[in-house]
Amino acid sequence: MKLLYAASEAAPFCKTGGLADVAGALPKALAASGVEVSVVLPLYDAVPDWARREMTFVRMLQVSLAWRNQTCGVFSLVRDGVTYYFLDNGYYYRRRELYGHYDDGERFAFFSKAIVDMIPALGLSFDVIHANDWQTALIPVYLKCLYRDDPRYQGMKTVFTIHNIAYQGSFPRGFLSDVAGIDDAYFRSGLLAYNDGINLLKSAIVLCDALTTVSPTYAREILTAYYGAGLDGILRANAGKLCGILNGIDTDVYNPARDEALSVPYSAGSPEGKQENKLALQRTLGLHADLDVPVIALVTRLAEHKGIDLIAAVLDDIMSENIQLVVLGRGEWKYEQLFQQAKRRYPGKISVNILFSEDFAHKIYAGADMLLMPSKSEPCGLAQMVALRYGTLPIVRETGGLADTVHAYNPATGEGNGFSFTNYNAHDMLYTIRLAASLYHDREVWNTLVRRGMSEDFSWKRSAKAFEELYERIAEKK
Repeated sequence: MKLLYAASEAAPFCKTGGLADVAGALPKALAASGVEVSVVLPLYDAVPDWARREMTFVRMLQVSLAWRNQTCGVFSLVRDGVTYYFLDNGYYYRRRELYGHYDDGERFAFFSKAIVDMIPALGLSFDVIHANDWQTALIPVYLKCLYRDDPRYQGMKTVFTIHNIAYQGSFPRGFLSDVAGIDDAYFRSGLLAYNDGINLLKSAIVLCDALTTVSPTYAREILTAYYGAGLDGILRANAGKLCGILNGIDTDVYNPARDEALSVPYSAGSPEGKQENKLALQRTLGLHADLDVPVIALVTRLAEHKGIDLIAAVLDDIMSENIQLVVLGRGEWKYEQLFQQAKRRYPGKISVNILFSEDFAHKIYAGADMLLMPSKSEPCGLAQMVALRYGTLPIVRETGGLADTVHAYNPATGEGNGFSFTNYNAHDMLYTIRLAASLYHDREVWNTLVRRGMSEDFSWKRSAKAFEELYERIAEKK
C-alpha cells in the first residue's frame, strides 16, 4: 500500500491546532505498520531551521492555476519512516501566519494543484491520496474533473477527512474557473455548486471515494441539522461512504514516565509522582499548595463553542467550592477578561494564563486532578485523551469524540474513567463538577479511576489499523 497524506499542517514542522497533531502522528503509525507513506505540506516560513537543514532539493515544477503560471520548489526529508515533501512558493507561503490571509483560497488551490501535478513530475504513484479539511479539498476535485482521463492517475483513490465541519472553504462562483482553473460547466451541472457559490468541503464530500471524520459520534452528529453546519443534507446523501475513525495521541510525546517537562516522572504502575507534580504546579502558579484541594484545569481556546459560556454563567458557583482552577489558553477578549477578573476576586484559588505553551500544558496535565471540557461541539478532542494518559480525569459534555472516549463513573458498578453530562446546560455542568470534586476525597475510588485512565490505549496504533483497512478496501474497488 502506497499512501500520500496531504495536509496544510503537521507536527513537528508547522502547527496551529489538532490537525497538525493528527498529520504528525497518523502517518508515523501507518509507516510502523508497513504502509509506504509520504506526507506533503506547504513550506511555510514557520517550518523550523532544523527541518530545513535536513531537506534535500528534489526539483522545480511549473504549476498552472487557471491563467496563472507559478513555480513550485519541491524539497523532501525522511523522518520516522515517512517521506515528507515540502512545496515551496515564496509568494504564497513566506508569510508570518499559516492562515487568515485574504487569498487563502488561492494559496490552497495552488497547494492542491501542485500536489496533483507533483505526482507524475516526480515519477510517483500512489494507491490512495488522503486529503484533509478544506485546504486540500480540491485534490479529489482535480482528480475527478481535471484529470479524470489522464492515465497517469488511473487507479488512484481518494480519502477525505473532515476534522471540523465548521470550516468549509466557501467562495464566490468565479473562484472555480478564475482561481481553481476548473470549467464552469461543473458549476452549471450542480456538481460543484453550493448556495450560488463554491463550497470546497461539499465538493470533496461528493467526489472523494471514502469520507471519514475524527470520531464515530461526530460522524453521526454531522448528519443532523444541529451539527451539520448546512452540509447535513449533502452528508446524508453520501452517508454510504462516511465513517468515523477516532483520532489517537502520540504516546511517545505524551508519556508521563518520560516527559522532560514534568517535575517527577510517573506511570500507571507507579502513579505516586503525580502528587509531586501537583504540588510543583500549585507553587509555580501561586496557588495554595494543598494535596487535599482538587485542581481543575481548563486547557483550551477560550471560545463559546468550547463551552466557555457555560463556565461564565456559573463561575462564581464553581469558585465557591473547595477547588482550584488553572486556565491556559487564548481566545475571545470577553472570556479572557472574565478569567482575569475572577483571578482578582479569588486570589490563591485561580491561575489564569492567557497564552499557549506546549511545555506548560504538559505540566498542567500532570499536576491537575481534573480537566474540564464542556464543549458545545467537539469533533474528537485530544486533550481528554492526553489528560487520561496523565491520570487527570476529564469532566466533559457528551458530544463528538468526548462521548467516545470519556465514560461517566458509575458508583453502582465502579465502571467509568471520568465524568460527563448530556445537556448543554451550565447547571448540569456545575452538578457534574461538584460530583467529581466530592468523589476526589474518596481516595480508593479516585486512584482506581486514575490508574484505569492511565492504562487505556489511546495510541494511534488502533486508529492506524482502521485507516489501513479503509485504504485497502477502496484501493481494491474498480
